[in-house]
Amino acid sequence: MIAVRNLTKAFGAHLAVDNVSFTVQEGEIVGFLGPNGAGKSTTMRILTGFMPATGGTASVAGFDVFSQSIEVRRRIGYLPEGNPLYPEMRVREYLNFRGKLRGMGRPERAKGIESVAKRCWLGEFIDRPIGQLSKGMKQRVGLADALLHDPDVLILDEPTIGLDPTQIRETRRLISDLAKRHTILLSSHILPEVEAVCQRTIIIAGGKIRASGSISEVRDRIKGSSGLIAEIRGPQDQVTAAIRQLGGVQKVDVSGADGWNRLRITSHEGKDVREEVAALAAKSGWALRELRLEVGSLEEFFVQITAQAAATKTAAA
Repeated sequence: MIAVRNLTKAFGAHLAVDNVSFTVQEGEIVGFLGPNGAGKSTTMRILTGFMPATGGTASVAGFDVFSQSIEVRRRIGYLPEGNPLYPEMRVREYLNFRGKLRGMGRPERAKGIESVAKRCWLGEFIDRPIGQLSKGMKQRVGLADALLHDPDVLILDEPTIGLDPTQIRETRRLISDLAKRHTILLSSHILPEVEAVCQRTIIIAGGKIRASGSISEVRDRIKGSSGLIAEIRGPQDQVTAAIRQLGGVQKVDVSGADGWNRLRITSHEGKDVREEVAALAAKSGWALRELRLEVGSLEEFFVQITAQAAATKTAAA
């Protein structure tokens, strides 16, 4: 549904987007994750026709973003960061105005407004001035505008920024509901946001894509190796030595109290040694109180990736 190849955007000597390539399949919710200034908004503005690229190609629903921009805009609903609205307009008036700009006829506008008011929970606010609405309600109006023409693709730039916790939960629920009918590319620098609503993530930093994949795939790459926590009762020297002899074990760190040895076992990448540890404890007659994989968080990986990007940029300078 979205295909980006070698996309580049330069502002003078600064490369805001540096040879970026990715795809978004029909029906996916993909999180575009990165720190402020990473190139997320610039990429989205290029995809939506608000900004030209310096190089590369991009297409939406099979139409070229650069040579067929009108067709692309017909198939995209865009919620930009900051959500610019006309505060003096009433919600219905604003949506009607936006429908006219899109070339929607009167019956089509009326039907579209009724539909998005229901989907975005705007019913009792539909005739209120936008300036009197809360930040969360204004975000709903922005989403309703993006949905008005029932586009194939939704591009949402920081959709929950500035919202309170209740409004964030409501917006996440709305985005999850929208995914039943739309392909969604969602940018954010808020890690729980991506974990909560996205099926796949693309991490960008310094204008380059640093990682991509499902949330679990990205998390598996955090340290390049698996960590295992085990608590075993037995002679510490014997327990530690035996664990180190297991195939695939790279490192063992141990601490102990009251006869129990708490071990953090680092194995080679992709190797899960839980079965071997359990079998060893049973064979040796050692009590086993805990055995679990230590799963890294997306936040750890995000910090690691952005730090690496900053170090690379500094070294290049």
